[in-house]
Amino acid sequence: MLKNCFTIAVLIVLSINTLSGQQSVARQWNEVLLEAIREDYARPTIHARNLFHVSAAMYDAWAAFDDYTSTYFLGNTINQFNIPFEKGLLIDDSEAAREEAISYAAYRIMTHRFEGSPGAATSLRRFDELLSSLGYDKTITTIDYTASAAGLGNYIAEFVINYGLQDGANEANAYENQAYLPINQFLAPNEPGNPNITDPNRWQPLAFDTFIDQSGNVIADNTPEFLGPEWGAVDPFAMQIEDRTTFERDGFNYYGYHDPGPPPYLDPENGGSPSDEYKWGFSMLAVWSGHLDATFEETIDISPGALGNFDFDDFPDNWADYRAFYNYLDGGDPSEGRAMNPVTGMPYTPQVVSRGDYGRVLAEFWADGPDSETPPGHWFTLVNYVNDHPLLEKRFQGQGQLIGDLQWDLMSYLVLGGAMHDVAVAAWGLKGKYDYIRPISAIRYMAEKGQSSNENLANYSLAGLPLVDGHIELITAGDELVGDNNEHLNKLKIYGWKGPDFIDNEATDVAGVGWILAENWWPYQRPTFVTPPFAGYVSGHSTYSRAAAEVLTLLTGTEYFPGGMGEFTAAKDEFLVFEDGPSQDIVLQWATYRDASDQCSLSRIWGGIHPPADDIPGRIIGKTIGIQAFELAASLFGDDPIQGLEDEDLSNKFSVYPNPVINAEVIVKMNAALNPKSIEIVSMSGKLISHYQNELQINDGTIRLDVSELNNGIYLLRIKGDDWRSIKKLIIQK
Repeated sequence: MLKNCFTIAVLIVLSINTLSGQQSVARQWNEVLLEAIREDYARPTIHARNLFHVSAAMYDAWAAFDDYTSTYFLGNTINQFNIPFEKGLLIDDSEAAREEAISYAAYRIMTHRFEGSPGAATSLRRFDELLSSLGYDKTITTIDYTASAAGLGNYIAEFVINYGLQDGANEANAYENQAYLPINQFLAPNEPGNPNITDPNRWQPLAFDTFIDQSGNVIADNTPEFLGPEWGAVDPFAMQIEDRTTFERDGFNYYGYHDPGPPPYLDPENGGSPSDEYKWGFSMLAVWSGHLDATFEETIDISPGALGNFDFDDFPDNWADYRAFYNYLDGGDPSEGRAMNPVTGMPYTPQVVSRGDYGRVLAEFWADGPDSETPPGHWFTLVNYVNDHPLLEKRFQGQGQLIGDLQWDLMSYLVLGGAMHDVAVAAWGLKGKYDYIRPISAIRYMAEKGQSSNENLANYSLAGLPLVDGHIELITAGDELVGDNNEHLNKLKIYGWKGPDFIDNEATDVAGVGWILAENWWPYQRPTFVTPPFAGYVSGHSTYSRAAAEVLTLLTGTEYFPGGMGEFTAAKDEFLVFEDGPSQDIVLQWATYRDASDQCSLSRIWGGIHPPADDIPGRIIGKTIGIQAFELAASLFGDDPIQGLEDEDLSNKFSVYPNPVINAEVIVKMNAALNPKSIEIVSMSGKLISHYQNELQINDGTIRLDVSELNNGIYLLRIKGDDWRSIKKLIIQK
């Protein structure tokens, strides 16, 4: 059986559609960028930065031509790095020129960033093929932006590449860590227990016989180092210096944005409240791992009618309140779903499935994206899905006139890319600062210490796992796990996912759940990967997802997916990668972007990757970052043509006739005091058709435009002055 050939009904648009020209040029470059990420090393920080830099460069290549929009890099000093540029020197401001500049900017940056990728041969060839298919010549390397659109694209790329060489990411040295060293010796997951750990509150490397990252690359170092502990030093998009704190360790400064304070720490000697929250949180992952079996008796309605719809303001704000938020024994959160789909006015159709299938699909789907494009890339596939949806009205914040595909893609990529980049800076800065332990290390450490629930029972320790009837128990005489020589008597056992040792054939076998030695507990992950190679606190998935959900909510003007529901189908017996399943088709469904984000957060608990302490702070930080990124991006977009496209005060000061146009001429009559500078005719898809500027003749407030070359159809007539602009609908009906 071919694994992972899953049905993506609507989430990912296949490349054949992109290459056939059905998408905007920005979308086409975004698709090949996502493919390159899938074929690179699984590095979420680096790829969040790649997505942002390419998105910002493409946006600037478009915005450079307009008076009413502001560029991000061009003509500005960004984090003390200046990129000189003077608007008004471009010789051609046609749609074709914009597409050319966008293409050269994206091509140059992506070629530079992926030339050292393990998939470089394929990715670079794909970049060349797309550039050529669009009619451009890669040998054109001029950076004279006054001479050609290609020169503008190359100019933008050169400066963005140079910016990236000094932005704190240490790209010039292959992003190597400069100071960080782990305090703990490695844990070998294939060996029992955790005998080498020194500090149960700090991150611990994992040692493998063979380490394969989530993109499928075999890594030579079988004890991968911490990825990005110093990423907090990278220059942000929208975050401000007042959002940042500094922490010095071993003579090196670690930076954290939106710092929530430390996670709960375990005190092995004295116990106490933080220790109790530490043990509660990590033990909950062990309990939830007992759900990960298709034969798990409990079923669950996973439709938006039953799940989702949780008020952000009700997130707990202290560790003790987490216990009321999560369902410790049965999994999930206190959300109760929605009575009806607000778009259709009908109730959501129930979808009752095995809780075990649901948990397994969640863990796999959200782990690294459905095709290993890393979490920030995953949200780009989601925004592309939203942008493709036939029910999406591309209006900025749901208001104003419709926006063309190219402009909409560029706007959505800029704001999402900026948010994903800032999440990487913030979350990984905190990961480096707090250096917090992962569940496999914590659970195995506590299992070796014993049980912490009853000092009158055997194997008691303040640093041990709490006992939970039916989930975490002591091994007693006669237990099937006690061993031939009672060598495991009074050790801890967990009723959980049994792990990779119970899978011989990934295409047909399932590990199932059952009683296992707690010292052998595994997250629900690939045995060659187990846990991402960086600290847990705060959860990158929770932070990325919440930021993206806020961006999409603000951008579209609604919290709901188009049509009131987003979907992803995980096909029966095909979707899961490291064991067979699911046992039935599972359709992940979300009414809102925030519902999808919250589901992603829960997936990391079922997957054994993050305790609640990592999750909630990430969601809260993500919300803040998403709003910050949107506000900065929106300030660049201007007020035309994305808001107030037809100003009521202006619309009654000029008229367009005849409308519909029945011959070769259209007349615009206006108050002469308006003094228009240019008139453009734009298709309803946003493509510039005609531009009248130097040849604009105004006689007694009357302008006559030749439209003989236009085909019948509906267009937008865009009129711009020095400090005003307005749009009229124009119908050609010859």
